[in-house]
Amino acid sequence: MSTAAASSALSQEGGTRVGLVLADLVPASRVRDVALVVGGAALTGVAAQLAVPVPGSPVPVTGQTFAALLVGTTLGARRGLLSLALYALAGVAGVPWFAEGGSGYGAPAFGYILGMLLAAAVVGALARRGADRSAWRMAGTMLLGSAVIYAVGVPYLALATGMSATAAIAAGLTPFLIGDALKAALAMGVLPTAWRFVNKR
Repeated sequence: MSTAAASSALSQEGGTRVGLVLADLVPASRVRDVALVVGGAALTGVAAQLAVPVPGSPVPVTGQTFAALLVGTTLGARRGLLSLALYALAGVAGVPWFAEGGSGYGAPAFGYILGMLLAAAVVGALARRGADRSAWRMAGTMLLGSAVIYAVGVPYLALATGMSATAAIAAGLTPFLIGDALKAALAMGVLPTAWRFVNKR
């Protein structure tokens, strides 16, 4: 999209360029899009190695979900989805960059990775509508993205392990709620601050 076409497609909201995501501020090219998609997948893979086991749960606390939501928000729905799809497909093919150096699709936590694909598209679409411009909307976006991940990941966990729904929620959702709140709080500061900096330039 040319600069003129992009400008005509935007609306103004308190000086903020609604209609863009942060990645759109990089000059447009096919090389840019490929680099962003690959970079987002790599970031998610690196963040997945920041893992803390949760007693009684096959799902560790990782930086993976935060990275996936950050990728979706900054790249937009299409590139975010492609980036997480690349992450998932490469991991299934044997790249050891799932949580704790894992790979393949047999782990009970694989459903969370599938949920991340959908969540990246959801938060990316919301970001293009200005959801990453203010602290409270950003927090809501992150929490919605997390809910989407759990909506896929928890049922998958139950099916993969034979757990009851109650047990899957206790093992695959409840221990992570505080961490999700902290991630939302971090995003509340980082992304709106980035837009304020951009709008002052």
